[in-house]
Amino acid sequence: MERSKGYAMMFLLGAFVAGVALGFTADRVMDAKHGRDMHGPRAYRQRMAEELKLTPDQQASVDSLIEQKHRQIVTLYKPVKPQLDSIAVLARVVSDSTHAQIKRLLNPDQQAKLERMRAAARRDLAERRGGDSAGNPPVPPPGASPY
Repeated sequence: MERSKGYAMMFLLGAFVAGVALGFTADRVMDAKHGRDMHGPRAYRQRMAEELKLTPDQQASVDSLIEQKHRQIVTLYKPVKPQLDSIAVLARVVSDSTHAQIKRLLNPDQQAKLERMRAAARRDLAERRGGDSAGNPPVPPPGASPY
């Protein structure tokens, strides 16, 4: 029984990480494709309303459904959040170690540029996770580093 729970947990975690990666990639592709600077759930809702030409009643209903989805997903993650948080800490250690190893391969100018790139990627990631009142739960970080 305990082994089955472990397999189920690993499957859920794998599915979650794959979903985050696919969602992030799809978002980037769509932004590049449409030339948009808008990010986040509010921007997505606005884009959906514009592209589908939603009436105010439709938009209110869609917003309500997305908020309901958010509450349901938060409830689903509640029991496994402590495990995901501890995995995130370990993933951060691995990520930081990899960053340090890469940095040792670079000259000082490259190191400075790498630090700027990493800081920008972290800001972008923080923006995507924060201020998410419009429908998506905060994403537990599988590793905050961009690599």
